[in-house]
Amino acid sequence: MSTSNPSPTPEVLTELRRAGAADVKPEKALIFELSREGRRAYSLPFCDVPADDDLESLIPGALLRKQPASLPEVYEVDVIRHYTELSRRNFGVDNGFYPLGSCTMKYNPKINEDAARLSGFARIHPYQPEESLQGAFELLYTLQNDLAALTGMDFVTLQPAAGAHGEWTGLMMIRAYHESRGETRTKVIVPDSSHGTNPASATTAGLDTITIKSNERGFVDLDALRAAVGPDTAALMLTNPSTLGLFEEQIEEIAAIVHEAGGLLYYDGANSNAIMGITRPGDMGFDVVHLNLHKTMSTPHGGGGPGAGPVGVKQHLIPFLPKPVVSKRQDGSYFFDYERPQSIGRVKSYYGNFGILVRAYTYIRTYGPEGLRRVSECAVLNANYMMARLSEAYEIPYPGVCKHEFVMSGRGLKQYGVRTLDVAKRLLDFGYHPPTIYFPLNVEECIMIEPTETESKETLDAFIDTMIRIAKEAQDTPELVLNAPYTTVVRRLDETLAARKPVLNCSCR
Repeated sequence: MSTSNPSPTPEVLTELRRAGAADVKPEKALIFELSREGRRAYSLPFCDVPADDDLESLIPGALLRKQPASLPEVYEVDVIRHYTELSRRNFGVDNGFYPLGSCTMKYNPKINEDAARLSGFARIHPYQPEESLQGAFELLYTLQNDLAALTGMDFVTLQPAAGAHGEWTGLMMIRAYHESRGETRTKVIVPDSSHGTNPASATTAGLDTITIKSNERGFVDLDALRAAVGPDTAALMLTNPSTLGLFEEQIEEIAAIVHEAGGLLYYDGANSNAIMGITRPGDMGFDVVHLNLHKTMSTPHGGGGPGAGPVGVKQHLIPFLPKPVVSKRQDGSYFFDYERPQSIGRVKSYYGNFGILVRAYTYIRTYGPEGLRRVSECAVLNANYMMARLSEAYEIPYPGVCKHEFVMSGRGLKQYGVRTLDVAKRLLDFGYHPPTIYFPLNVEECIMIEPTETESKETLDAFIDTMIRIAKEAQDTPELVLNAPYTTVVRRLDETLAARKPVLNCSCR
């Protein structure tokens, strides 16, 4: 955790105090450092398990611990205070603005949590008899239909557990479709502004990736696309609006080029927050689409989960859907349909992350069709407002109307020795989670911002004013920005060193 810049000079510290920044927070002792021999945070009843020399009759010797675990010895109140204090250091949507571009980190209505905790949803088990799960089946069946209507698809599977998992599932169905027609198609085309998971998912599905450049306006280059398609084209993976926040104006022509070559179109639904109720991937010509319910339909996420990445398909891909699918009998009862001979098989244990699906169902029912459209309209409005105001301090590489997010460049600050990373570090001093930086890769010193629809104008203005202030600091007192942050628990970290040589244990005892 070494710092990559020297300590600030007295002049910089004076400027920092003048700017009103708080004092540096003290380091917090590790739980091992609080340990004192003989202290206990528990009181257990008398142990009636046989003595240690008899344990091997109950547990195989290879699984027995040879030495006592070296655990901290602390009182219960110390444990509570220690971990409560650590929890307060976590940053989340509930305690601050989270403008992380492409991630759609928006406020999660608590009614979703209440619904997911209803005993009829939270205390069921997938191995119960189907007749005892009819309420859950009805929710899944209804959610499938809602998502199909929202995306313009003919059928939706709810099994995939995340966006990238949905991508892989969709590509596996595309691969199975081509193979069923006796065709060997192994190439997946992705624009250079695509999400990094797109080529990774293609590789995992046993396919090869061809990257095509964007044109000068940030859109798919049609000439490059025509040159890339051919008899080996399996699919084009496209995010629309793109990671640049731009809606592909020629999407119908793009679809025609791919379909005429015999390929299919895959829609990365990571940016669906911009189009709900306004347009649908199915109407644009896409054959497969995945949605990130944990983003668009508002579920707490980050740190690896939880998530849900349902995949919708057009009619010609329905036979290849993962099994089982939730179906409805003529008598109105629901069941899992396993009789699907062309299915790519199960892609998730049980039937996906059910709790996340309950939250998404609740979100859709709360807003309704008009409400979902309003969500997208407000997200687009907020992004355009921020882009317009920030254009006075940062370069906008693709000017014009954006959708739910936009990219800007901090390369103009390089003349003062300040980079985008330094801006992100300085933001921490003002209590903001930095936006996405250095992605997409085709924008130098990129800063990608997604405000979402849930933030007020006052919140947006405060963040904008801070970003403008940092740009001015970079020009007037670059040392101030280069040495940030000052108010965090630890100072500036060396990300490269932390990634390559992480310290994952504590040797305090």
